[in-house]
Amino acid sequence: MQAVILAAGQSSRFWPLNQKNKSLIKIMGKPLIWYTINSLKEAGIKEIIIVQGSKKDIEKELSSLKINSLKIKYVVQPEPKGMGNALLSARDFLNDQFLLLDVARVEAGSYLESLLEKQKKTGAGLILLGARTVNPQLYGVFRMEEDIVKEVVEKPEKGQEPSDIKNVVVQLLPKEFIDYLRRVPEEVYSFENALSLYAREKDIRMVMLDKEPSSLKYPWHLFETMKYLFDSFLKKKISKSARIAKNAIIQGDVYIGDNVKIFEGAVIKGPCYVGDNCVVGNNSLVREYTNLENKALIGSLAEVTRSIFQEDAHCHSGYFGDSIFGKSCRLGAGNITANIKIDRGEIRVTVNGKKISTGLKSLGCLIGENTKTGIHCSFMPGVLIGANCQIGPGSIVFENIEDNSVHFIGFKGIKE
Repeated sequence: MQAVILAAGQSSRFWPLNQKNKSLIKIMGKPLIWYTINSLKEAGIKEIIIVQGSKKDIEKELSSLKINSLKIKYVVQPEPKGMGNALLSARDFLNDQFLLLDVARVEAGSYLESLLEKQKKTGAGLILLGARTVNPQLYGVFRMEEDIVKEVVEKPEKGQEPSDIKNVVVQLLPKEFIDYLRRVPEEVYSFENALSLYAREKDIRMVMLDKEPSSLKYPWHLFETMKYLFDSFLKKKISKSARIAKNAIIQGDVYIGDNVKIFEGAVIKGPCYVGDNCVVGNNSLVREYTNLENKALIGSLAEVTRSIFQEDAHCHSGYFGDSIFGKSCRLGAGNITANIKIDRGEIRVTVNGKKISTGLKSLGCLIGENTKTGIHCSFMPGVLIGANCQIGPGSIVFENIEDNSVHFIGFKGIKE
């Protein structure tokens, strides 16, 4: 069995964390795509074809990781022209049947057995995976007759959804599907159009999941993915080379890597991951699903909860809740991330000029890599701040700030 991983998208909806492919965001020391590959390996997949973009950043990252007993081939999709074009890029390497999946499906391998069982039971050549969703407008949605897929409608208008069952993008495809792709006009949604064409002429069946799995369309979806990975893989460990003060407190499932320094009075309450060469300062509290990648630093008198710090991200004193900080961010003393609205209602985020429902009542700020903030900055719930920004001291940030901007009191989003 082969698997084809689609990893060539620009991850535009993943801003401000899209300086590289979203699958290269790290959780517990490894990029998300590593978990996807490992899941496929555990399911018995022997060969993987990865369709990547022209940067070849996926190939560069994976070259430094050991992935044994798997044959991996890389294909470049020069321009992000949708799933259909991406799959056509890999057509010369396909066998008679293959598993196709989105790059961020870290649990994909667990679905393979159900897909194969459905195929054996029905004799259908093409098997899709579906799940009910409360936001069908964000996905490809199935028109169904029992377990038979009759059509795939991409991002239907509200009130015009054929069902509330979305395409999970873990699917068992025959090589003949390539012929159907060639028969439809090339466009962003040619893949979905080819599925609908196939459904008119042949049998497509669906395996229904009990609940909607995590997805990575938007950056705040990382929290759900992190929780899944922590619950599945996090193991309690304290490296022998870690230097931990006698009165520091470590409770629950906490991983502490090599050469970590945890100073006097610090408290870490798991589940938490603390990577190599991290620092947790005096009297700081790190708790509940917090991920600190290598060289992250939590300064004295800080509280961090349910947050993700990428490599070399540093904060001083303050509160950091339900937030994500890109590689090499620097957060000044007294910074506060507000993560709950005054009315305790759902937090909506502005993406490409439109307000998007997050389904979350707790969400802090999401900051791209290399951004620096001065002292006593405050960030309102759901604010997105781009990469390579400078936020001046005393700033209160109510709205998104673009990449490469300078933001001081009285000025908003001024590009350098």
